[in-house]
Amino acid sequence: MKRKVRPVKVGDCLLDGSRIYIQSMLNRPAEDIEGSVRQAAELEKAGCEIVRAAIPDMKAVRLIPAIKEKISIPLVADIHFDYRLAIASAEAGIDKIRINPGNIGSMDKVREVVKACQNRHIPIRIGVNGGSLEKDLLEKYGRPTPEALVESAMRHVRLLEDCDFEDIVISLKSSDVPTMIGAYRLLAETCNYPLHLGVTEAGTQRMGIIKSAVGIGSLLCDGIGETIRVSLTDDPVNEIYAAKDILKAVGKGRGVRIVSCPTCGRTKIDLIGLAKQVEEAVKDIDKDITVAVMGCVVNGIGESGNADIGIAGGDGCAVLFAKGQKIRKVDESEALSALLAEIEKI
Repeated sequence: MKRKVRPVKVGDCLLDGSRIYIQSMLNRPAEDIEGSVRQAAELEKAGCEIVRAAIPDMKAVRLIPAIKEKISIPLVADIHFDYRLAIASAEAGIDKIRINPGNIGSMDKVREVVKACQNRHIPIRIGVNGGSLEKDLLEKYGRPTPEALVESAMRHVRLLEDCDFEDIVISLKSSDVPTMIGAYRLLAETCNYPLHLGVTEAGTQRMGIIKSAVGIGSLLCDGIGETIRVSLTDDPVNEIYAAKDILKAVGKGRGVRIVSCPTCGRTKIDLIGLAKQVEEAVKDIDKDITVAVMGCVVNGIGESGNADIGIAGGDGCAVLFAKGQKIRKVDESEALSALLAEIEKI
């Protein structure tokens, strides 16, 4: 069951539990304005719905107007330690600020940041990370446990609430998947603020996607999470495609869902190659359909009969089918083009 969420608006995105937004982060050097703008546009084109940029110094604040001029999705400023960067980012038109209130100085500095955000209706994301937990909490719990992460987050939340600020989003990131899952489940019971999900430092593409799918996917199935980021040591555009696939896998995303069999001794066509070609060809198609790519008629029309459209291999040929009904037989060389033509008709 989806938890009740206190609505928070990030640009034109309403984080209220009704949908899940895909997020990523620029990885160009902050001083590379042109490269950062280009990457932000590429991410939006790929399907990113909220993009974050590191603002390590005052020069980097120039990124904000430059990027916002070229994209239509919300931009988030990632701030650490220097409260003045948060205020400057707010003045530059940022849509959300990511900070830890406890590491930017005195309460007077926290109040200044809050005032800058309140005046411009800018939300704040509290980002707690298992690798930078407060010393007293590490001493109390011995390690970054779910309880330690939640206590840290709520400590930061109270700093903002004491300033009468409640436009808050929270993230509890850990590179350990069970810790991440446990922390978010506990936090979901503790407060009603929107939650940003992610497994931090997840790794390179192969393992990073696996860890993110387990962590993010488990929580989404629990009804937890309003925004997600798949953190990869890779081109951030690949984070977007991975996030889309996770959403589709748990039944919460649009786009083409592919069903394909693992092949066996009955397979007479290059099903592995065909399935990969289909996957690449449909990745940007915004149709809420299921496409089956099967190795033989036994596993095709029978086991994937509910697919909106599908193809099953034969001996040098393939059979197109829809909703369990045969359409026609085509030569193996025409399998991909014939399937894509049928998808186009839907």
